[in-house]
Amino acid sequence: MQFIKIILKQTKRIWKKLDPFSLRSRLTIGIAAVSALGLSGVAIWTSWQMQQQLIVTHQKNIENIAKRFPRDVQLYSEMLPVETGLQKAINNLTTEDILLWVRYPDGSIAAQSPNFLFGTESAFATKLMSLAEMPQQPEVYALNGRYWVLCGAVLEVKGQMLGKVYIARDITRDREMFLIVIRNLWIASILSILGITGAIALYIQKSLQPLLQLSQLAGTISPDNLNKVKLDLDRAPSEVKELAKMWDMMLSRLSQAWEQQREFVGNVSHELRTPLTIVHGYLQSTLRRGNNLTEPQREALEIAASEAERTIRLLQDLLDLARADSGYLHLHLEPLMLNDLVAEVVGMAEQFSHRVVISEAHTKLIEVKSDRNRLKQVLLNLIDNALKYSDGEAAVILKLDCQDDRAIIQVCDRGGGISLQHQSRIFERFYRVDEARARSTGGTGLGLSIVKTLVEGMGGNVKVRSKLGEGSVFTVTLPAQLSK
Repeated sequence: MQFIKIILKQTKRIWKKLDPFSLRSRLTIGIAAVSALGLSGVAIWTSWQMQQQLIVTHQKNIENIAKRFPRDVQLYSEMLPVETGLQKAINNLTTEDILLWVRYPDGSIAAQSPNFLFGTESAFATKLMSLAEMPQQPEVYALNGRYWVLCGAVLEVKGQMLGKVYIARDITRDREMFLIVIRNLWIASILSILGITGAIALYIQKSLQPLLQLSQLAGTISPDNLNKVKLDLDRAPSEVKELAKMWDMMLSRLSQAWEQQREFVGNVSHELRTPLTIVHGYLQSTLRRGNNLTEPQREALEIAASEAERTIRLLQDLLDLARADSGYLHLHLEPLMLNDLVAEVVGMAEQFSHRVVISEAHTKLIEVKSDRNRLKQVLLNLIDNALKYSDGEAAVILKLDCQDDRAIIQVCDRGGGISLQHQSRIFERFYRVDEARARSTGGTGLGLSIVKTLVEGMGGNVKVRSKLGEGSVFTVTLPAQLSK
């Protein structure tokens, strides 16, 4: 019973986590259904066979009594009168559950079992005797909630027909025992089905564990660990091992392609930045010295200079990311007062944007160990995004706080907000929430990716909290300590 309880408990726990459309569920349900049909068929066949065997046994017993009775009557009749011989033979064969009686051809009772408690005139005896008149072979009948096997046969003694002998056997007790056995058989079958289902579920879960590991591993793969991910499935089935082998080969090819892509981006960014910087310099020089330029010419040169500058920034961003991917992005970490840096960034933001940037700084000085220029780049990038994607009249709030040993910088805006589906991908490279607006504001989709790379390089993290129609809050957290 303890084993059954464990199986039922495991089955219940697995059922709660069961996905009806998963491979494990389909295999478990399919095999369990086949097992249930098989066990049910065996139980039904066994029940039917046991019932037939019970009936046949009692029928043969009645038939044997019917064959024996004339011989007993004949033996007693040789020593006693016929009527006395009949009663003696009936008394000899009567038991607690067997009744006998003999009718003369005129229908009168010649003799009957002494335990015929109801008497010949009672409704029960009349019904029982009327049923006994019908079968030539032993048959089973239900009467007053009890079950009887009835049989009638012609009684001949010394070649003379005396009448008919009727035999009734009460099989109610045997039938109740039979029903108990059948009930226990079905209970055992149901418990067996549940046990088999639980065992099958556990076995299938263990068999599919390599596929689950494969799925979990796929969720942890990133460009940084493509060449480090390996599947170790020594005990897995051959088909799964082959799948794991193909998976490793695919990851290896992806890693090589990713390395080639990073090298290509780094090389192209480096090679293009220098000539574009020269072009941009000549354009700026021409604009400064070109006093005789017409208005269309000046406008064209300003557009060319602006696009060149934007392309240079894009190449610089790509170069920074390529260096970070290759591990060559060096950060000059030094102690600095975060309060002073925040105040400086707020002043710079107001100058180039002509928008109100409110600073809410902690009352105490907060010291962090960071790269001053890179952290300034991070904050200016976040403020620039907040200004671009918020209303022209709304102010951007820059908050500075400290909790325990962590410095917290928050850039808050009152823009349109970012939906949840975009929040999970907003720090990916080249990902832009609104493609049309990004083109109009000059965004490339690299700013937040660079922010994330620089902040994590300084031992911190960055996250976003946003709600549509209410704005966004970008939070940068860095290791820090309060200065005395």
